[in-house]
Amino acid sequence: MLPFFNKNKDNKPKLEGKESAVSTEELLNETSEESADESISTALSIHPAWNVAKEDQYAFQFLNMELEDLKPNQLSLSGISLMQVEEDQFRASAFIRSSLDKAIQLQEVTLVLLDEKDQVLGRKAFDLSEVGEIPARSSRPWHFFFTTKDLFTTDLPASGWKLAFQLNPSARKHSLELADSWKKSLAKESKQKLEEMVENLEPPKKGEVNFMGLQAKKQETGDLHITMLVRNGSEKTINLEQIPLNVEDATGEVVATGGFKLEDFKVSANTSKPWTFIFPKSMVKKDTPDLSKWKAYPPNQK
Repeated sequence: MLPFFNKNKDNKPKLEGKESAVSTEELLNETSEESADESISTALSIHPAWNVAKEDQYAFQFLNMELEDLKPNQLSLSGISLMQVEEDQFRASAFIRSSLDKAIQLQEVTLVLLDEKDQVLGRKAFDLSEVGEIPARSSRPWHFFFTTKDLFTTDLPASGWKLAFQLNPSARKHSLELADSWKKSLAKESKQKLEEMVENLEPPKKGEVNFMGLQAKKQETGDLHITMLVRNGSEKTINLEQIPLNVEDATGEVVATGGFKLEDFKVSANTSKPWTFIFPKSMVKKDTPDLSKWKAYPPNQK
């Protein structure tokens, strides 16, 4: 059986993740009468069906005591451990904590897995009715399983991560998403400019996926480099495996055409992701294209 938690050098359990909290009024339409200044501690509550060994019970109790008090009318997720349990499955364990003065029953919610910089690592809808009734002012440990299909990367951090409730996917602001290779190579100033551009652009229509040209450059080798924004206006992550593209220059003439096979190219819900497509010289139909104005598009979406 897999361990519930990781331990430090003193062989004591430790919290690997951070905490995120939301308003119970926003998520559950529930509030209590406590003073806004009140601090609320949460008592450990193990699911009745869990058969937990005494050692693990003490460890849960120890970790729960390490948590900071909540404010009134809060529901939080406090990360315990994140580990790979099968080849294509990862388990995030966390305390579900409620500061309400009455018991609650959760239903289906969407959770996002974030790194320490709040970059989205994964997203999945969970039926939390299985958690059972969570008593007033309590903290219930639970396991959340993500498959590789739910994750945008399998390079997950050992610490500093957190789970968070996604209140309303359609209300989230359209934002920039960068591939790991871009995060490492892109200058801070360039990243900031991209973020500002995505923020100021009119987002794609709900459910729409489209392409927007950023830069076209003919290389000395004869290759043509086209940098595009892949814009996902849907509420689900898309996985693009192949993209055929035509490039037109300022004269309206198709100057390059080709198909691109992508490996694990995912674009998260409601985000725009830049990518550079390289047309080798053999795919370029015009020696001196006029790139003062250009566009690139899948052939069936002109």
